[in-house]
Amino acid sequence: MKLHYDMIVIGSGPAGKRAAIQASKLGKKVLLVEKNTIVGGVTVHTGTIPSKTLRETVLFLSGWRQRGIYGRSYKVKETITAGDLKQRLVTTLNYEIEILEHQLMRNNVQVQYGHARFTGEHSIAVQDYEGNNHDFSADHFVICVGTRTHRPDNVEFDGDAIVDSDEILNLKRIPRKILVVGGGVIGLEYATIFKALDIEVSVLETNDYLLGFVDREIVDELIHHLRDCNIQLRMSDKISTLSKFDDGKVVVKFASGKSIAVDTVLFAAGRQGMTEDLGLEQVGIEVDRRGRIPVNEDYQTAVPHIYAAGDVIGFPSLASTSMEQGRHATCHAFGAEVTSQPELFPYGIYAVPEISMCGLTEQECTERGIAYEVGYARFREVARGQILGLREGLLKMLFSIETQKLLGVHIIGEGATELVHIGQAVISLGGTLDYFVQTVFNYPTLAEAYKVAALDAYNRMTF
Repeated sequence: MKLHYDMIVIGSGPAGKRAAIQASKLGKKVLLVEKNTIVGGVTVHTGTIPSKTLRETVLFLSGWRQRGIYGRSYKVKETITAGDLKQRLVTTLNYEIEILEHQLMRNNVQVQYGHARFTGEHSIAVQDYEGNNHDFSADHFVICVGTRTHRPDNVEFDGDAIVDSDEILNLKRIPRKILVVGGGVIGLEYATIFKALDIEVSVLETNDYLLGFVDREIVDELIHHLRDCNIQLRMSDKISTLSKFDDGKVVVKFASGKSIAVDTVLFAAGRQGMTEDLGLEQVGIEVDRRGRIPVNEDYQTAVPHIYAAGDVIGFPSLASTSMEQGRHATCHAFGAEVTSQPELFPYGIYAVPEISMCGLTEQECTERGIAYEVGYARFREVARGQILGLREGLLKMLFSIETQKLLGVHIIGEGATELVHIGQAVISLGGTLDYFVQTVFNYPTLAEAYKVAALDAYNRMTF
């Protein structure tokens, strides 16, 4: 006999967790299926939380944040080992899992561990780790299975010298020289994190540009910083051959004819949706070449009562947006009112330095024919930046010349992913240049850069 639920959610990452809890809050009977033995999904185990914990550990132990004051040779710990990096990670992950399990329990979300496959439009079978099958049915489904790293078929990954971004956290040694394949968000995050450890870092990108969705001036600032840190950028090139030798070195030859010898090659060139063994063919859902599921604006798939949310549907693939997608999908499924502003999500890139943005870029303003003016503030121009010894940092704001409304905010530098929320709030409320000119900010703070940038824009405008 099949157990029946109002909703079954497949995957317990940010989208799945929020979808399941939202269903419970609407008074529905909900089942959450997780293929791993612990809840949390990629975000908790190999993605967002581990990589950002690693980042904070590296920045602390390497003394990176203090080098603007005490010099580039400054370190908190002279010799940093892989064990040092993992110590904080274990503590953080255990705490995150404990919180998640408690949230699911107090919201009466039932959890079934095992691999789920559709057996019909309203039914799934879940095989647990003892090989037993459990049959369930539901009125609605939300697929939140996430993604894994895309692995080229011709590369022999060994978990040591040749790794992907899901494996990098398990390294038993810290390499002295590393090649990061992929100049996207994940690749640049890891490249700059390893550089903070004073490792020799090279980045290979097949395109002739980095981060195509980010404002060009912010990208230019990032590239300047990467080169200042001696990170070698290899643009418009690709791997021709990759050879591992007995001494542990990996020699990589490029299509351009150049070559490099490194200790570790890290592949971070895209993600693949984990949909190949879900039985989607049983319900008539097709995926793209990267295993991603197409959805409409309410996150419905080609089958109206089956939804999908999170990384498995593609861009922007952020934990924050995934949670909102899961909530929206559940509310829509049960006819509950849902209001959100998906176009105003903040994008955070946890490189060193951080990058964050919300709203329109200059390129988008130009394409839409919007007359705008720009205001800038460098972190070294505000007292807090001087106190922190910041060498880089830029806050850029775009204002409509016609209405003076804030159109977009773009930040690179310390605390960018926190600071962006001030601009996000003002954009969502239709705030104008006057707000920043007239508002008092705490002094000294990095947030004061908003007033400096607004005054810069004010001086540029012709009234």
